[in-house]
Amino acid sequence: MNIKEMHERVLYPVVRVRTDKAGGSGTVIYSEPDPDKSGEYLTFVLTCHHVIADAIQTKKDWDGLLKKKIEKEFLEQVGVEIFDYVYLSKVNSSNSYKADIVAYDAYHDIAILKLESPKRVNYIARLIPRQGIDSVKCFTPTWTSGCSLLHDPFGNPGNVTYLSEMIENRLYWMGNGHSIFGNSGGAVFLAETGEQIGITARISAIEMGFGVDIMTWMGFFVAPQRIYQFFDEQELKFLYDPTDTFVKAIKRREKKAKEALLLRRFEGDSESQGDE
Repeated sequence: MNIKEMHERVLYPVVRVRTDKAGGSGTVIYSEPDPDKSGEYLTFVLTCHHVIADAIQTKKDWDGLLKKKIEKEFLEQVGVEIFDYVYLSKVNSSNSYKADIVAYDAYHDIAILKLESPKRVNYIARLIPRQGIDSVKCFTPTWTSGCSLLHDPFGNPGNVTYLSEMIENRLYWMGNGHSIFGNSGGAVFLAETGEQIGITARISAIEMGFGVDIMTWMGFFVAPQRIYQFFDEQELKFLYDPTDTFVKAIKRREKKAKEALLLRRFEGDSESQGDE
């Protein structure tokens, strides 16, 4: 990539994500025309679940059908800041948008946000194709890009250093492109193509006396296999498959949600009969 391409693929798609209590990074991964609204666009952001976790609450609420209190989910909107650049590298402004939490998975530590905006976002992170994942090896040059300490986005050069890290039975890749608090939800990009190969999620730390020493060069990022797995499990294939659509995805998700609700109510009825 030349310098202009590096800006467009590694820097410009990176956003800052904020909740009432926390913050981190994200990447714009989709911005396409809304099939239901002429001239308007649908835009989605990829981030980590733990970045927006405090905007997700479960509370006991009354269910009129079961006649009992059950756990229900309540989602707050989060903030997404998209940056506008001039002279290639200089931040001219940041535009803040509200976003809805569309899908999340604490196990994968991944979440998808949908911007509450009809505007098109011009620069989109390109996820490495499934068939290209096996071509990534140790020593492959990378850029780790995010909002370190909630600074405006910037990148750090590095390399892939390990491909088989299992943390809590989940696959992570490791890189030595420096990352720190605030990078979570950002991305690791291939230096050669600018394709996103992971979501920055964890850093290494060692207790030193009464403090903690952060190993910023030992960053762990969600492996690309797990990103695709998350998209498939959440019925969000349109984010990588141009033959799928957001409308089809919503219908599949609604069907799955109804089936889950019916199962939950059936299990509730069974519990009530057992109590009798």
